[in-house]
Amino acid sequence: MINMILAIDIGNTNIVIGCCDGEKILFMERLTTNHHATALEYAIQLKAILEIHAIDKNKIGGAVISSVVPSVTDALSQSVKKLSGTEAMIINPDIKTGLCIKTDNPAQLGSDLIVDAVAGIQEYGAPLIIFDMGTATTVSVINSKKEYIGGMILPGMMISLNALVSGTSKLPKISTVKPEKLIGTNTVDCMKSGIMYGTAASMDGIIDRIKEEMGDMTVVATGGLASSVVPLCHNKIILDDELLIKGLMIIYHKNK
Repeated sequence: MINMILAIDIGNTNIVIGCCDGEKILFMERLTTNHHATALEYAIQLKAILEIHAIDKNKIGGAVISSVVPSVTDALSQSVKKLSGTEAMIINPDIKTGLCIKTDNPAQLGSDLIVDAVAGIQEYGAPLIIFDMGTATTVSVINSKKEYIGGMILPGMMISLNALVSGTSKLPKISTVKPEKLIGTNTVDCMKSGIMYGTAASMDGIIDRIKEEMGDMTVVATGGLASSVVPLCHNKIILDDELLIKGLMIIYHKNK
């Protein structure tokens, strides 16, 4: 039975790949975004991921792609066709999403933010704040009428950390592992505490300010870095690593 769908989100740093069978997400994996990889190279990687999860490529009956990296979109779309013979649905302004966007220029809204919002509204209702923590940290705000009214874009945790290291002469590269204590007593722990708790405090501050303006709201966080920071926040934040994949599947089915 051919009913499995590939859901792919192309980000600046990582490509998130999920495979869904009906409502069930069978797996979710991450690849490094390679701006120079060919369709064949991506097809080989996709094939390897499917084989690791013991999924027959002939059972892939469709695919949906959201992307903020146009130069990679075509290569991934071609790789899906090479692998499964199916044409991937690309999230664009002409796709039906069911999302009411109230920003100044709705066509400028990133496809990843649209997908996050669609899934967030269906899974958690509204009003809603969504943090997507990738290369950049994006904040999406959905009001009680389920309208996307705007948000924020700020440097991602790794961008901030890399800027700190490259802009100083003596600070080393570090891992983003929670320090044992808040107040560091050596350079590495000071850096870990600064980047981890600094990011958490930034999120708490943004949430508090939005709630001052909008009232009480549900808060959801997703993205590769969310799981390491959310536990350090004071506000209640729902962690949903699969939000993008869920949103892609919702939009896929709306258009089929």
